[in-house]
Amino acid sequence: MELTIKKTKWMLPLVFTILISIFLIIFVSTKTPFQKSPNKAKVPIFVESKLHTSQTRPISTIPRLAYLISGSSGDGVSLKRTLKALYHPLNQYVVHLDLEAPADERLELVNFVKNEPLFVKVGNVRVIVRSNLVTYRGPTMVSNTLHAAAILLKEGGEWDWFINLSASDYPLVTQDDLLHTFSTVPRELNFIEHTSDIGWKEYHRARPVIIDPGLYSLNKSDVFWIPQKRSMPTAFKLFTGSAWMMLSRPFMEYLLWGWDNLPRIVLMYYANFLSTPEGYFHTVICNAEQFINTTVSHDLHFISWDNPPKQHPHFLTLNDYQNMVDSNASFARKFGRNEPVLDKIDSELLGREADGFVPGSWFEGGDVNATITQYILRNITSLRPGPGAQRIKILISDLLSDKDFHTKHCL
Repeated sequence: MELTIKKTKWMLPLVFTILISIFLIIFVSTKTPFQKSPNKAKVPIFVESKLHTSQTRPISTIPRLAYLISGSSGDGVSLKRTLKALYHPLNQYVVHLDLEAPADERLELVNFVKNEPLFVKVGNVRVIVRSNLVTYRGPTMVSNTLHAAAILLKEGGEWDWFINLSASDYPLVTQDDLLHTFSTVPRELNFIEHTSDIGWKEYHRARPVIIDPGLYSLNKSDVFWIPQKRSMPTAFKLFTGSAWMMLSRPFMEYLLWGWDNLPRIVLMYYANFLSTPEGYFHTVICNAEQFINTTVSHDLHFISWDNPPKQHPHFLTLNDYQNMVDSNASFARKFGRNEPVLDKIDSELLGREADGFVPGSWFEGGDVNATITQYILRNITSLRPGPGAQRIKILISDLLSDKDFHTKHCL
């Protein structure tokens, strides 16, 4: 009896210990949320590898354009006229009067957009309410352009090309003409006039160092120079060209994301460069391997310059009308306020009534308020190209069919 009791005393702890051990083995061998996975060979993951531009939309779809229309003091009326001449429900628009414009002029623009029934219904026109101070020839012009592009990327839905214009620009074709023609154009192309032959600009723009007061002041004044000069950059090659352009959505995303840091480095360099808008975009696109072969060296504008060109182009008048038409360009600049040639463009090229919208499949003309429901909802994706479409087609075909087109990128 005594031996049996002793066996019971040590057998029970033994059995209990064995059961606990089995339970622990099963628990450890079963994967739990806290268990680490076996070590594997780790491949470094950089943020650059996680960022990429969005895919371009297929050519089979009607393109959509995103516009920035900007102006300064006294440009409110011209800006509204240009906006109406460019308007189409498929497109997206950002309008901006800089901080030099009086508060009442900027408020009038805000109220104009808020109270226009068509804009309210479609919801594709936005005003930069907190105005930027923009210095002509300074980097603040570029920062304002990037600001507008960021708004359009965030709020503008799908669009294919970004176009920057000023209140002194005006279209020479209808939006139906433009959308129809670009329906057959590869969406990755960037229409940006450019060259690496900067010539006299090396000593008058690249080597001098300027300060743009718009970067720190609330009052507009011209840029000013500091005595020191700088050498030409060696990390990238400088390009120059027109400040007016039509840029693809992937390239605009690249400018804003800047995942390989090139857009930021170049932007910091151009912060002290005279006439920044005539070099920043050109230098980035021609130094970025992903985009260097997407350039078309044309700004789609008719502009009348002196020879050699001065700081400003000529103001266009009725005497320039036929040259504008013959250029096959989509836009022209620079126009004075209420210039009579604008009325001629409205009547003969756009079919636009005074203070109205340009007719198309979505709008037959006349009282726009009476036709919003009928046309906006039914024919918004239907295009009715006119003679302007043929003119643009000639221009684009000549540019893209040039036998040396593929060897002329970023020369």
